Parts: sequence; C-alpha cells; structure tokens
Amino acid sequence: MTRRDFVRMTAGAGLAAGVPGVGRTAEGVAFKTRLQKALIAGVADDATCERIAKAGFPGVELTQKDVTLEAALAGRAVAEKHGVKIHSFMGGWADLGNADAEARRRSIEDVKRLIRVTAAYGADAMLLVPCLRMGGTIPKPTQFKIAYDPATCRIESVVAGDNAPFAEYIAAHNRSTELASAAVEELIPVAIENRVTIGLENVWNSLWVMPDFAAAFVRMFKHDRVRAYLDLGNHVRYAPTETWLRTMGPLIVKLHIKDFKIDRTKKNDGDFVPIGKGDVDWVSVRKVIDEVGYSGWVTIESGGYTDAEHSALMDRFFAGRGA
Repeated sequence: MTRRDFVRMTAGAGLAAGVPGVGRTAEGVAFKTRLQKALIAGVADDATCERIAKAGFPGVELTQKDVTLEAALAGRAVAEKHGVKIHSFMGGWADLGNADAEARRRSIEDVKRLIRVTAAYGADAMLLVPCLRMGGTIPKPTQFKIAYDPATCRIESVVAGDNAPFAEYIAAHNRSTELASAAVEELIPVAIENRVTIGLENVWNSLWVMPDFAAAFVRMFKHDRVRAYLDLGNHVRYAPTETWLRTMGPLIVKLHIKDFKIDRTKKNDGDFVPIGKGDVDWVSVRKVIDEVGYSGWVTIESGGYTDAEHSALMDRFFAGRGA
C-alpha cells in the first residue's frame, strides 16, 4: 500500500488476523470488535511458550534484541508448535533524535535490523519509541497546552502564557521531531519490504505528550506502515484513556494494557499499579475501543498478578465487565 492509500486505509484500520474474541457487555450485547490477549516475554523458547499457552494466551510480544534472524526463525517455529502467535516485537527505545549524526546512524541501522528480526518471528508490527527523554525544564502534565504546526509538529509554545522557562525543552523537542521524522522516513522502505508496521509509542520521554499532538506526529508520515502503538495506561496523567483512544482511533496498530493511579502530589503525578487498581475506567475503555473500531491484540505490560489471573482479567475486560 502506498501513501496515497493511507487515508482510505485508516477508515477501516485496526483489523487484525487471528483467533476471534468477540466480547459482550454485562447486559449481553455483543461488541463488534474482536480483541486478542497476549503476554510479553524475552524469547520464544519451549518453557515460555508452554507457560503462555497454558495460561490461555494465544499471543506473545517479544523483547530480546540481541537475536539473529536464524534464532528468530527458530523461535517462531517453537511458538507455532505451542499454538502461540508472535504478533509483535518490542523494538523499544531508539536514539533517532540524537544531534550526533554517527549515534543517530547507528540507531537507524539497528532499528532496520530489528524490523528484519520482527519479520523473521512472523510478527506484523514492531513497537518503536523513536527518541530518548528530553532535557530542559518540562511543564507539569496539567500545565501542557501545546501550540504546534500540524504539518511539521514543530512546537510554538507548550503552556499558556510565558514559555521562557521551557525554551530549552521546546528547542530540544523540535530538533528531535525533525531528526526522528527523517529517520523514520528512512525506515519505511525496510518496513514495506518486510511487511512490518512500525508502531510509534511516546512512552515517558516527554515527547508528543498530548493526544492530538501524538496523532499529528504519526499522521505526518502518511503511510500505513507507520502507525501508533497505544498504551492504555501510560498517559492517564495527561488525558483520560478514552480521549487517547478517540484521538488516535484509526492510527492504532496495537494496544498495551496497564493501569495508573493519579496523585498530583507525587513526582510523576502518580504511580503504575496492577490493572484494575488505578484510575482507568475499564468498562468505559472497552466501549470506546468498540466505538473507534479497533480489533486486534491487547498485550499486558503490567505486574501484580499471576498469568492465570491476568488471563481471567483480560477475559472480563474484553467482555465489558471491567478488570
């Protein structure tokens, strides 16, 4: 699919192949979207895949980066033997916004390698956090009111009123956006060749922190091989999960699930907590997932429960009964 097909594609985005999982609300009304549950693991060995399958998870997202293509192919065979689908690979943090050209080149080439690893695993998407954490004085989550150019995502201001205290942050953000966007453009041909979608995530690096801004960054690429990997709990301190879902909507390629308890008196405005113990309204979120038409994988990136408990929790969530 080409860039010209992007707008048409987004109208029906979120469809993913795999085992159907039609949820029902507490009132017994069927959801139109189909969700599938997955766990995160380092590698796909026999012990790991057996554990995942026994817990009732049809899928896994892998994370170990020092993997050869041969090892990835072997891991795919092991997973398939156990009936587990490797649906995604977590490429994680890249340094695509580094002002040092050599460091940036090393990171670009490594991400290209990881895209090929993703394909060897049989996964159709790779999570990518394109830049490391920003420097300078950063506004508090409740202060952000970002004005930016939607065509370039260049920031004009980050708060209402005086932006002088945040000048270093704004400059660093604009530089990172410019460099990272050029790097991602270079990755697109590799993603096309390997039939892998790059799922951009803006996790806790103070980049593209508001829903409309994050969506604008993804839209800049105008290509179906660059989408959004949205975590349902990562950004509650900036905006409700429902707002993120409605704003990102057709751009979403995959979902992570975790929970967050807001406490504005704390350094990070709260803490990550086990799913169901935070401020995410899981009944509402399931309805909004249906509203925006996302069908596909939801991968647990959270602790606090056994695999079996997480599996039962996901079944409740998918059925619209909360967590």
